[in-house]
Amino acid sequence: MSVLVGLIVTLGMLVIVPAGLRLMDAPDLTAVRRLWPFFAVPGAVCLWLPRGATATALAGCYALGTVLLALHAPRRLLRTRSAAPAEVAVLTALVSPSVAALALVAERSGHRLFGFGLDILALTVPHFHFAGFAAALVAGLVCRTVDRPAARFAALSVPLGTLLVLLGYFLDDWAELAGAVVLTAGMWTVALLTWRDVARERHDRPTRALLAVSAAVLVVTMLLALSWALGEATGLPHPDLTWMAATHGLGNALGFALCAVLAWRRLRENEENPA
Repeated sequence: MSVLVGLIVTLGMLVIVPAGLRLMDAPDLTAVRRLWPFFAVPGAVCLWLPRGATATALAGCYALGTVLLALHAPRRLLRTRSAAPAEVAVLTALVSPSVAALALVAERSGHRLFGFGLDILALTVPHFHFAGFAAALVAGLVCRTVDRPAARFAALSVPLGTLLVLLGYFLDDWAELAGAVVLTAGMWTVALLTWRDVARERHDRPTRALLAVSAAVLVVTMLLALSWALGEATGLPHPDLTWMAATHGLGNALGFALCAVLAWRRLRENEENPA
């Protein structure tokens, strides 16, 4: 696993996921939130060790935490009995880290899971932390805030696009391209609604700036994702995986996910403690 991918995944494990969990209206997640560092820290450490038994064991510890998190998805579904778009997005966020953890355990052990190369498995880990968890969560938050069809479209298309990209791994590059198109449409809709509806409310300047950055970055990073998927399917020139990690991956991690969760945390705090 490259240094850059390791840094991106570390950010996802130690910052994005725990910050995102605090944005979910789920009192039953309290225990997982408190225990998360005991799973995430070993997971982050394993990224910097050579592949082998120790790295695999630490990755397994992280996987255990993600399974505990994923188990809240069916419990939440039974409790709410809702398939509303915002709920679909939250359920996707709860499950996605476990997909990332499965890929991580395989990659750290040197096992070609389902025949996929170790490079692909390594990149699956950040994809399901940021597209699977962060993007789905933010789409759900936007959907709860902005009551219009476009918001519901975003909350459904981000999870659907993430699922289609995953299925594309097993089918072919054209299926993965279809997933990238759906995911991009959802992410661009999130960006538009964030810019037009959420950021223009009477929030403080830092919050508006964080929301604006998170929206603007998505325009560029998802265009890169489209160009890569199109190139893989058609053979047209496109960025390689190293360049994608340095642009699409880093942009989504810092510019979108980090800025978005910080902004929504500030919004939540302002709601709970109005001036």
